[in-house]
This record gives sequence, C-alpha cells and structure tokens, in this order.
Amino acid sequence: MMFNLLNKEIRLAAHPNLFVFALMGILVIVPAYPYGMVFIFACLGPYITFMYGRETNDIYYSALLPISKRDIVKSKFLLVCLSQMVSLLISLPFTFLRIIILPSGNPAGIEANAAFYGFGFLTFALFNLLFMTEFFKTAYKAGRAFLAAIIPAALVVIAMETMVHFPMFEWMDSTKASDFARQLPFLIIGIILYALGTWTAYKISAKRFEKVDL
Repeated sequence: MMFNLLNKEIRLAAHPNLFVFALMGILVIVPAYPYGMVFIFACLGPYITFMYGRETNDIYYSALLPISKRDIVKSKFLLVCLSQMVSLLISLPFTFLRIIILPSGNPAGIEANAAFYGFGFLTFALFNLLFMTEFFKTAYKAGRAFLAAIIPAALVVIAMETMVHFPMFEWMDSTKASDFARQLPFLIIGIILYALGTWTAYKISAKRFEKVDL
C-alpha cells in the first residue's frame, strides 16, 4: 500500500519544483559556489509541494481514501525523504568529478566532501523535525511551518560555510584521503541524526495529525 501511496504523491501531490530542486545537487560542480545551497534548495522543494497541496486540497483528498491518517503522514514523509536523498545521490558523481577537474578547492566555503554530506544530513534532520511537526499541527499552515524550520536549517548551513575558513577546521574543508578518516565520523553521526530525527518527526506528526479535524 505504501508504494501506491508514494506513487500517488509523486504523480499527483508533488509540485514540479520538487524535482527541479532535487536536481540542484549538480551545483557541487560549480567553481567558487556555496555548496550549502544544495541543502537549502532541497528544503524549498517540499515547502512548495506542501503549499501546492494546500491549494489543491490534497490532504483532504487523501483523507477521503480508505487509509488511516498515519498513512497520509507516512506518505508525505516518504516523498520528502525521497527528494532529499535524490538530491544527495545526484550530487555524488559531480562531487567526484569536481575533485578530479577542480582540485584547487572552493574559496566560497566548504568543499564537497564527507563533512559536507554530514552537515547535509544534519540540516535535513533539523528541517524535517521542525517543518513536518509544525505543519501537521493543522495540515494547512505550510508557510509558518517553513519559517520555523528554514531559519535553523539556514543557520546550520551558514555555520558550515563559515567555520571552514578558520585554521582549526581546515580538515573539514579537505578532499585529501588523509583527512577523510577525520570527516567520516561526522558523516556517520549526520546519518544517524537524520534517521532518528526523521523518525521522531514522523511519530510526533502522526500523533498531531490524528487530532486535526479536517
């Protein structure tokens, strides 16, 4: 059933910009560009989709289907997580290509490396926890939920782009194999926090949505 619901989300509920912004992972190939924007774009996509869903009464339509409210929440989470993971996966080949053709580094901020992806998972975890739980208080006020989530998420991205300019964090801005071992724990922690944060967000969102009178 979840496959059918996800299929419905992709075909009917997802705004075209969700797919456009998921493709922004290719920006890691651009020289002297703040790569944290990849994560910001990946947060904008779900917001526009939820706004689009509000205008098309998607939540109300989903509630008329023979499924539970928890299934509705779960399908929305699957769509958001899918778009976020697609954004990261699309960026990977361009990350390796960048290391080959542009080995001189990124003067605008952090390099696309393991630490960068660790920050990405952390940004998405924070966004999901704040945006989704706030949205499903009403299943309607996407704008307020987005403001509550994008500001903390943007602060994480700004911190990521800024801290690598300090000598003590040079290892975070490296693509050298010798620094990968220091970055790897940060990536693993980011993945764990993303999994825990998103699961917690789903549980809270489902409980809140069950109280919403549509």
